[in-house]
Amino acid sequence: MRQDTSSQLRSFVLPFSVLIVLPALLLACNKGFRFGWGLGLPYDAIAICVGLAIIIAGMYLLIDTILLFRNIGKGTLAPWAPPTKLVVTGLYRYVRNPMITGVLIVLIGEAIVFGSVALSICFVLFFIINHIYFICSEEPGLVKRFGDDYIRYSKNVPRWIPRLSPWKNDDGPEEK
Repeated sequence: MRQDTSSQLRSFVLPFSVLIVLPALLLACNKGFRFGWGLGLPYDAIAICVGLAIIIAGMYLLIDTILLFRNIGKGTLAPWAPPTKLVVTGLYRYVRNPMITGVLIVLIGEAIVFGSVALSICFVLFFIINHIYFICSEEPGLVKRFGDDYIRYSKNVPRWIPRLSPWKNDDGPEEK
């Protein structure tokens, strides 16, 4: 069953909070919204361009995986409306958590653009919290929901560091 539009929109509360609200609060509390690291031209301009490129790459990962959750998994990224079907296609053939990886990439891009140590620390804390959450809660829940299919998937696709080649699910039909 396809998730309704309001459920899809509510699911964006989490990434919006982590990628917009939290960084804005950290920047406002620390040094304000200043671009670059205070190194002067051309170094700050290069850092800003690199940071923006990193943000765009992270947003691509995030948007692509959200669409996979909606279209293949028939759910959302939010824990209150998770996918009802295991998603093992697209970026999920390389790494089990490309959505969180996308968020992490955006956070590090923001840290570079704004020259913010506080955002760099946020990046590290967000990774640690998610790593613990995935091991203690998310993955056991996926085993309960999807059983052997998830166990086989998790044995073949790494949690954080992508495979060099896509995993092919030889035990079942390939998702498209």
